[in-house]
Amino acid sequence: MAKHKICIADLLARKASGPKIVAVTAYDVTFARLFDEAGVDILLVGDSLGMVVQGLDNTLPVTLDEMIYHARAVARAKPQAHIVVDLPFMSYQISVESAVAAAGRVLKESGCEAIKLEGGTTVTPQVAACVAAGIPVMGHLGLTPQSINVLGGFRVQGRTPVAQDQLLKDAQALEQAGAYALVLEGIPSELAERVTQAVTIPTIGIFAGPHCDGQVLVCYDMLGLQPKRQFRFVKRYAELGLATIDAARAFVHDVQAGQFPDAAHSVAAESIRE
Repeated sequence: MAKHKICIADLLARKASGPKIVAVTAYDVTFARLFDEAGVDILLVGDSLGMVVQGLDNTLPVTLDEMIYHARAVARAKPQAHIVVDLPFMSYQISVESAVAAAGRVLKESGCEAIKLEGGTTVTPQVAACVAAGIPVMGHLGLTPQSINVLGGFRVQGRTPVAQDQLLKDAQALEQAGAYALVLEGIPSELAERVTQAVTIPTIGIFAGPHCDGQVLVCYDMLGLQPKRQFRFVKRYAELGLATIDAARAFVHDVQAGQFPDAAHSVAAESIRE
């Protein structure tokens, strides 16, 4: 029996009936297949790849071509999960036309199903234009990594009543513009609960408490692939970084000791004769 492809209607229904939505970042076909097998609902091809894959200090240098490259790899897994791709910095902020062009390239060239962009009322024209062009849009509010130079770094947002009221207005404006879901990052849990109750579209939290309609984690953090990179809000479900180091050390030992390859991992001439 063919797998059911998770679509926007499924995600919208989950807000009312559950269960909560589970999203994980993925940047290649291998992780996309593994996470899909695990039952993840959304694969987010995040511009976080700039930091966890490319080794950059932030997401700002990531290009549209790079996002499409990684999104195409994820789409090759043909997952049941819904695939969302981040629009990178300055691919949508300049104008409505640039936003639609960038978003259209992502869908046409990658085979993914939706895009995500950061910002509130300032980007609602871009959201509305993309939706009108048939491009599904997920919003992103709170700690928006592409705005770190304005925010003063990776800091919790929505600290004051004024900021909280503005974030709520931004969420409602994005919904009105046609966004089908919102990522809420780095905000107080009470504010995330307030936003979640105020909109009819699903909210997906990261460092935003338990009251959102779903949760997302960066896969490298969730899997402990970078042992020295730890965040208080991340629950590490494995320590694959340390396991990888141990495996590589064992390989180094076996090669240097002449224990690999052995007969079981070699081919004798007589075994290949016709």
